[in-house]
Amino acid sequence: MGIQLESEAPGTWGHRAQPEFVGGNELRLLRGGDELFPAQAAAIASARHEIWLATYIFHFDAAGAALAAQLAAAARRGLRVRVVVDGFGSRASLPWLRQQFEGSGVAMAVFRPIDRWYSWLQPGQLRRLHQKLCVVDADHAFVGGINIIGDRVDLNHGATEQPRLDFAVGLRGPLVQSVAQAARAVWTRAYLGADFGQELLALARSSEPRARLRRIWRGVRMPRSTAKLWRRSAHSAQDQTPRRGPNPVYAAFVLRDNLRRRRTIEHAYVAAIRSAQTRVDLITPYFYPGHAFRKALRDAARRGVRVRLLLQGKLDYRIAGMAAQALYAELLGHGVSIYEYMPAYLHAKICVVDEHWATVGSSNIDPLSLLLNLEANVIVRDAEFARAVAGQFDVAAALSRQVDRHYLDGGVRGVVRRALVAWAAYVYLRVAGATGRY
Repeated sequence: MGIQLESEAPGTWGHRAQPEFVGGNELRLLRGGDELFPAQAAAIASARHEIWLATYIFHFDAAGAALAAQLAAAARRGLRVRVVVDGFGSRASLPWLRQQFEGSGVAMAVFRPIDRWYSWLQPGQLRRLHQKLCVVDADHAFVGGINIIGDRVDLNHGATEQPRLDFAVGLRGPLVQSVAQAARAVWTRAYLGADFGQELLALARSSEPRARLRRIWRGVRMPRSTAKLWRRSAHSAQDQTPRRGPNPVYAAFVLRDNLRRRRTIEHAYVAAIRSAQTRVDLITPYFYPGHAFRKALRDAARRGVRVRLLLQGKLDYRIAGMAAQALYAELLGHGVSIYEYMPAYLHAKICVVDEHWATVGSSNIDPLSLLLNLEANVIVRDAEFARAVAGQFDVAAALSRQVDRHYLDGGVRGVVRRALVAWAAYVYLRVAGATGRY
């Protein structure tokens, strides 16, 4: 049973928006905040012009406090620092964050704030900012699934003994320009959404409207120094000549939004799985894909591709676990192997296909990520990077429990469970405003 959302004619996949790969990039796979946060801190310490940060959760623990202090210090030494957080994911942290940034010059925007009970009644409030982006000057970028929270802190369960499994990518090269444009766009969207109406009202009452307009423009425009750096990156991207460095690779930055790129990430996944010849290894905590995605996995397994899914073993949200388990029998019956990660909570979103294709990002394989939230992934075409992702999958799988199809609920009970999950997902998406076929 599938969810019917957003129709698409057969044979149209090749005409969809495709990832745009550019060469000359240097990429590093980062495991958890233990590796990401020091790398970010080093980049921020060496910044000369500006810093953009977008995240779903910016928590008030030790990791969040350290990053907030680094950002405030950068702003105090004259850098342009822009931070955007999601109004739901960071709701509990907002008073603390405002206090941390007060007087420093950091400009913080909140994406779809929920500061009143009636905020939930506004259209689109179920569509959240789920991207995790950090850009320093036009030189460094970080993209992945890691929120600003310690690896051993869980919002629902408190301190944990083992670190959360999660990944990000640190990158340099022409692709940084695309990440910077995305971070700037989402900050501007959140900033204007919160303040633009008030600014226009003040402008109408002001005796100096031009000065007011200049103040609005200063909040969103690009400094000349950064514009020069971006033009230099754009020129490098056009010739796609690999830079000198330890690992110059071809990569693409892909977004999911509610405008022109509504299904770009999903289409990239499905296209890669459809072309797989040897392996598909996918890690995601939330798994409830649509028909086309499931069919691609089933077809790959039937033609002899080794297809392995690594999903949550320790559930943070029971309904999410039920949704994934409702699909187990279908996938196992077609030769897909399923593992459940047991040592700690799982938050990673990575995939490797064959020996040269890999992706790391924020997008889960469920309706919220594929049809509602703002998401961002990096797709890499490089054998060395793919081996690094594959190695992380193998390590995690060795610590996981392989699902045995014989203990799964079957018969009428299994059908009822799947029907209930499909109905709940359908209702949620309709309430959120998604339409068409899923």
